[in-house]
Amino acid sequence: MVVFSGQGDARRSMALLWRTAGSKDAKTAPGPKPGLDVDTIVAAGIAVADEQGMADLSMRAVGVWLGRSAMALYTYVPSKNELIDLMHDRVLAELPTAYETGGGWRPAVVSWADDTWAFHLRHPWVLQVSQARPVLGPGEYTQLETVVRILDGIGLEPLRVRRVISVLFQFVRGMARVAAELQQAGPATGVSDEEWWTVRSALLMEAVPDFAERFPAVAALESGAAPVAVEEGGGDSSPYLEHEAKEAFRVGLDLILDGIDAAVRSTSAGPAQPTSSAR
Repeated sequence: MVVFSGQGDARRSMALLWRTAGSKDAKTAPGPKPGLDVDTIVAAGIAVADEQGMADLSMRAVGVWLGRSAMALYTYVPSKNELIDLMHDRVLAELPTAYETGGGWRPAVVSWADDTWAFHLRHPWVLQVSQARPVLGPGEYTQLETVVRILDGIGLEPLRVRRVISVLFQFVRGMARVAAELQQAGPATGVSDEEWWTVRSALLMEAVPDFAERFPAVAALESGAAPVAVEEGGGDSSPYLEHEAKEAFRVGLDLILDGIDAAVRSTSAGPAQPTSSAR
């Protein structure tokens, strides 16, 4: 399920995100004011999405969570479209906004990536909000500002830094999606990863007894990369495939950072000087 942000009324959405004129929290009609405001509704939306998933998110579900009717919410948040934008931007406030760079940019990026990975596993519904159209709220810009500050002054031109940041965001998000789906697969299907793989790996060998001959490169890679058992009490109690997803995340991040480091060193060295030929 993919949800596109920015589908509500543009002016109203931006006013709510940035709390500008036209984003009043309180009801202006006569009579007693109910104990509702935009922040309360957004917090309830996040709670519903965390517990029930994005597919079950609706104004009615949020109203039930708050003990109110859906109609009571529309005074503050015009529709589910605006609510999703507000939820996505608000939940980003959980993430740290500053990292120590005294030890260099690389450890700071690793810390940011680890925090962002964990954030997505706490709120997997965020991964269903497409990045094709950003929310353009303060939460998103705060996170962008955080990473820009980490990479500030590393020596790359601004356009390249912007593209490096895009790679980092999309890499962490993409790898977190794999881990989140691994966590969701068992409860959603009623079949554990171990059961699923045990049955299908045996059937694969039955269906393709000549697998090694047909796919020799894959077979050689698999035989040379025997899985390492996750040690009990080693600090990682996650199932094997989740552990592997995290290890792939770390390896991939290291490779990206190696590439950034190489680009920085290449830029610092300047253009190669032509070698004069001996006469």
